[in-house]
Amino acid sequence: MNVILITACPSGVATTFLAARGLERAAKRRGWNVTVEMHSQLEPVVVPGREAIEAADLVVVAASAPVDLSRFVGKRVHQAPISEALPDPDAFLTQAEQSARTLTADAAASPTEVAPAARPSTEGGKKIVAVTACPTGVAHTFMAAEALTRAGQGLGHPIRVETRGSVGAQDPLTAEEIRDAEVVILAVDIEVDSSRFAGKRVWRTSTGTALKKSEQTIRDALEKAQVMAGAPGRPAGGPYQHLLTGVSFMLPMVVAGGLLIALSFVFGIDAFKQEGSLAAALMRIGGGAAFKLMVPLLAGYIAYSIADRPGIAPGMIGGYLASELGAGFLGGIAAGFIAGYAARGLSRYVKLPASVESLKPILIIPLVASLITGLVMIYVVGAPMAAIMSAVTGFLTNMNSGNAILLGVLLGAMMCFDLGGPINKAAYTFGVGLLSAGAGSYGPMAAIMAAGMVPPIGMGLASLLARNKFSEPEREAGKASLVLGLCFISEGAIPFMAKDPLRVIPVSMIGGALTGAMSMYFGVQLMAPHGGLFVLLIPNAVNHVLLYLLSIAVGSLAVGVGYAVIKTGQAELPGTAAPPRLLPAAAGKSGMSH
Repeated sequence: MNVILITACPSGVATTFLAARGLERAAKRRGWNVTVEMHSQLEPVVVPGREAIEAADLVVVAASAPVDLSRFVGKRVHQAPISEALPDPDAFLTQAEQSARTLTADAAASPTEVAPAARPSTEGGKKIVAVTACPTGVAHTFMAAEALTRAGQGLGHPIRVETRGSVGAQDPLTAEEIRDAEVVILAVDIEVDSSRFAGKRVWRTSTGTALKKSEQTIRDALEKAQVMAGAPGRPAGGPYQHLLTGVSFMLPMVVAGGLLIALSFVFGIDAFKQEGSLAAALMRIGGGAAFKLMVPLLAGYIAYSIADRPGIAPGMIGGYLASELGAGFLGGIAAGFIAGYAARGLSRYVKLPASVESLKPILIIPLVASLITGLVMIYVVGAPMAAIMSAVTGFLTNMNSGNAILLGVLLGAMMCFDLGGPINKAAYTFGVGLLSAGAGSYGPMAAIMAAGMVPPIGMGLASLLARNKFSEPEREAGKASLVLGLCFISEGAIPFMAKDPLRVIPVSMIGGALTGAMSMYFGVQLMAPHGGLFVLLIPNAVNHVLLYLLSIAVGSLAVGVGYAVIKTGQAELPGTAAPPRLLPAAAGKSGMSH
C-alpha cells in the first residue's frame, strides 16, 4: 500500500521529526511504501510530488498545526493530533487504516485544525492550564509543553498548554479555559504576563523542571499552588529571571544583526566601506541599526520584567546611554535593573491624589525613573562599567593562545554541564552579550555554540558505536539526538543525562571543553548566536569553517567514543516504551538550549 505521512507541530523541530520517523518505521514494518512530508515552523520541508499523491492509497495526517489538504481531495485521509502518533505509532497507523475517510472538497476547503490535542477530553480529573516559555523560545518551550501534556493525560487530568515560543504565543488559552481551570502551571524561565490568572491557584516552575519531572510538577501544582490575589500585573521574579527576559527579547535582534553583517562580507571583507554599495547598506542595517538596538532592548525588557510597561521607557533610555558611554551589555544589564526597580518603587510607594493618579503611569513614572536611571548611568555606573567592558574586550582581542584555550575550556564545560540550566544559560548570555562589543568579541560565541552541539551529537554517535549497550528505544533516541545536535538543540541529550547523569555529564563536559578550547585556539568567530551547522550556509557567518567543523567533530567523537566505552548494561530510557518517546523520556530540559 502506498501511504503519505504528514506531521506538523507548532515548534516544527523535535516533535515533527520524531513523529515522522516513528510513523515511517512503523509503516515500513508493515511493508507499506512511504512518502513523508514534515512541516517546520508551519512550512513544509518535504512535499510529495504529483505522482506520489496520485499513487497514494492512504494519507495519514498527524498534526497540531494547520495543514492544507486540498491536494488530497478524493483520497482516503485520516487526521489526528501529533501527540496521538508519538506514544504508539503502530496503533496510530492501525486506527488510521480503519477510520480513514474519503476527503471531500468541502472538508479540504480550509486548512486542518486538529482540536483534540488542544482541547483534551479527559474526564474525571482536574482541569489544568499551563504556559511554557524559555529564553529562546525553541526547544525547551515546546518539549516542556509536550511533556506536561502527556503527563497530564497519564495522570488522568485534562491539560491545555500555551507555548510562548520564538514566533509568539501558540494555541493561546481562552478566557473560558482559564476560568474553568482548577490550577495554572507557569513553567517559564522568563517573565510572562500573569495578570489574566488573578484569582486562580498558580504554581510556578522552570521549563527544565517541567520537562524532566513533568508528573511531579503536576502533582506539586495540584497540592501546593497558591491563589494569586488581586490583579497583580507582573509579579516580582528573581534577578536571574529578569535577566533572561531581557536576553530573550534581545536575541532576535542579535541574530538579525549578526547575519546581516555577515552578508555584507559576501562582497568582500572591506566592501562595506564603499559608500552607496549594497554591502554598505547591509552593514548599516546590521551593525548600524540592529546592533545599536541590542543593549537598549536588553535593558528595556529587563526593566519590563521587573516593573511591567512603566519600566520599558527608562530601561531603554538607560540602555542607550550605556551604549553611548561604552559600557556595553554589562552597562545595559545595570541600566535595566536600575530602571526596573526605580519604576517599580515609584509605582508602589508614591501615593498621589486621586485626581492625578492617572498621570502616574504615563507621565510621572517614565519621567522620574528615566531621570534617576540616566543620572545614575552618567555619574555613577557608566564609567566603571565602560572600564570593565573595555578591559574584557581588550583581553579577548589580545589574549594569547593559553588564555584563549582556558576560556574555551570554561565556556565549553559550562554549556555541557546542565544543558539549559542556570550554568548553561550564564555561559550563553555571556557570549550573546559580547556580540555587541565588536569583531574582537565573536570568538566566545563560536566556542559556546560548538560546545552546545557536542552532547547530543556525542550521544547519537555512542548509540551507533556501541549498539549492543543500548536498547532499541535508546538507539532510536540516539538518532534523534544526533539530528537535534546538528541544529544546536542540546535537549536531544537530556534523556541520556536523565538516566545516567554520573557518566553522561562528565563525558559531555570533557567533550564540550575540548571543542571550546579548539574553537578559541583556532580563532573561530561566529556572527549569529543560533542555528547550528545551518549557520555555515551563510557566507562569512563563521570564519575558519573547516577548523570549526574539526572542533565540533573532535569533541563529539570524544563524547561518543567515551560514553560508548564507559556505558554499562542495556536499559531503556526512563519512561520510554516506544522509539519515538524521546520527549516523555526527557520529562521522566533547554538555552540556546537555550
